[in-house]
Amino acid sequence: MKISKINLNHPLFNFRNKIIKKNIFDTSLTFENFFLDRYYPFSQSTKRRSKLDWYVYHKHLAHPFGHRLLSEISAENIDRWMTKQIQEKYKASTVNKHAGLLNRMLNVAVEWEYIEKNPFDKAIIKKFPTGDHVQRFLTADEIRRLLSACSKEPHPYLYFFVKLLLLTGARSSELRLCKWNDIDLTKGELYIGLSKNGRSRRIILSDSSIQELCRVKETSESLGTPTMASNWVFTNPKTQLPYTSMQIAFSKARKRARLDTVRIHDLRHTFASLLINNGASIYEVQKLLGHHHVSMTERYAHLFPNTLKDRAEIIAGSLLKAKD
Repeated sequence: MKISKINLNHPLFNFRNKIIKKNIFDTSLTFENFFLDRYYPFSQSTKRRSKLDWYVYHKHLAHPFGHRLLSEISAENIDRWMTKQIQEKYKASTVNKHAGLLNRMLNVAVEWEYIEKNPFDKAIIKKFPTGDHVQRFLTADEIRRLLSACSKEPHPYLYFFVKLLLLTGARSSELRLCKWNDIDLTKGELYIGLSKNGRSRRIILSDSSIQELCRVKETSESLGTPTMASNWVFTNPKTQLPYTSMQIAFSKARKRARLDTVRIHDLRHTFASLLINNGASIYEVQKLLGHHHVSMTERYAHLFPNTLKDRAEIIAGSLLKAKD
């Protein structure tokens, strides 16, 4: 019996052929080409702040790794690079952020099968110790001092911006990049299309928040800055674009108020603490902060009054009534 030659191009073998080809790793791709042609377009479509990836790559990763083949990057290269960053006086937390991008890129390269393993897995230095940042909650007096200092700064919107962060618990970027058509005054809501956790959310606006937004609009009109629906709420009068940051003006104000250790994000912590001190439940705090998981809100659990004994006494009281 004559056996015919097997045709490996037959459709029946296509699936097998694809698997074989997929497992052949590309050893000719440089780290720079991978970033520019593969990773960065992916980052633009999946990350809210992809421009930060572009900046970190070109300032911190391009020189030590860009010319290397992906397959040539070793654990030793990574350890040496992280050590050099520390020697160049970068903060440990900053180096960890740079390393986080490198690790993410290499993990993506593994998933897409450009390399077999992530060399970061064998690096000795995974992360530099930084110590946990102490949560900072502003007192009533500190809030007054900070707002007073903000009102004295020449920045046209700093006072409104800081006060709205305290009134809403919004993240700085959420407020800085919002537009007038994101605000629904009838419902008292600010719509955030893409929050930090990758989901949309709605920020509840109190009457005081709405009043401050009206003052922002009046200020913009006095400066000749457009306030149409498609315009940013906090538009830079010089560039007609949203502010890239409020940090410089905020730093001057906090120094004036003698609150040098206060960060902008501490205003969000303060919002949470004020809610808790005024009787809000952890579920309500979670919803108002826009946390997807309650575990994020539980960092404030130590602020809640210890009512467990009181709750236990409810049962005891009920049993005594039943006995009577």
